Amino acid sequence: MFPVPTQLVQAVTQWHVRSQQVARRNALVACTVLAERRREVVEVEEYLAARAAARAAGPTTIEVRVRPA
Repeated sequence: MFPVPTQLVQAVTQWHVRSQQVARRNALVACTVLAERRREVVEVEEYLAARAAARAAGPTTIEVRVRPA
């Protein structure tokens, strides 16, 4: 039921190592998520800038020629 004293001592003396490993992993996961979100924001900004530039350029026209009959 209760841990063996050597297991308890080992757990107490190693908690800081495990805690640091978990914190480092959490930070890496958070950085990855933030980088993905930042990339998505940049993609949307680039798309919207391209659309705004296309609208500012004015309407596009297509030349249609009719062949004489």
